[in-house]
Amino acid sequence: MPSAVPGLPLLLALMFTAGAGRLAAQDAAKHEHGDHDHAVAGGGTVPAGWSVRTDDNAPIANVKVAPMGTGIHVTLGPAIILYRAQHVGKGPFHTLATFTQTKPTTHAEGYGLFYGGQSLDGAAEQYTYFLVRQDGKFLVKRREGEQTTEVTKGWVASAAVHQPDAKGPSTNKLEIDNKRDPSKVVFLVNGEPVYSLDAKATATDGAVGLRVNHNLDLHIDGFDVHR
Repeated sequence: MPSAVPGLPLLLALMFTAGAGRLAAQDAAKHEHGDHDHAVAGGGTVPAGWSVRTDDNAPIANVKVAPMGTGIHVTLGPAIILYRAQHVGKGPFHTLATFTQTKPTTHAEGYGLFYGGQSLDGAAEQYTYFLVRQDGKFLVKRREGEQTTEVTKGWVASAAVHQPDAKGPSTNKLEIDNKRDPSKVVFLVNGEPVYSLDAKATATDGAVGLRVNHNLDLHIDGFDVHR
C-alpha cells in the first residue's frame, strides 16, 4: 500500500487558503471599484413618457428617475439609457443637457447623451454615445447589439470637463451638434468643442436621449433635441 506523502494535508490546506484569499481579494476589488450595482430605495420608477433600458437586462428595481424642478433626478444601480418617442427623427439635429453629479463615485463613471438610436428595445439596439466623467475625461463610443466600439479610442482628458469641487458636486453642459454643419457631428463640453466626426461615420437618424452609467446620482436639466 503506498505511503502517504509527508506534509500533503498541510500543503492542500495552504493551497485552499491561498485560493480562497485570492477570490476574496477579487471580490473586494470589484466592490471597491464600484462593479456591483447599488441598491436604490424607491427604485423602479420612471416618469410618464420616458422609456428606460438597462445594461445586461438588469431589473429596473434599482433605477429611480424622478421629476425635480425643471429637470429629472436619476439615481442608479445599473447603467441605463433614457429616451422619449418625441425625440426620434431624421435629419440634422442638435441636442444638449446640463448634468450635475451630486457626489463623486468610488470609481469614475460616465454620463451624457446618445444619438442614432435604433431598435432600442431589442437585441439589435444601436446608438452612439458621448460621455464625461469625474476625472476630467470624455469618451465617444458606438453600441451595436452586445458589441461596443470606442470611437475616441479610449477616454480622453480635457480641461473643458469640470471635475468635482471641494464640496463634491460637479456640473457639465454637454452638446452634440449636427445642425450647424450637417456634414459633421461635433461634441461640446461647456461650450467647448472637444471632438468631431464626419457625419457619415455614424448613423444620425433615430432616437436621441440620455446615457447614465451605473451607481451615479445625477440631476439633469435642460435636455432638448432640435431638428
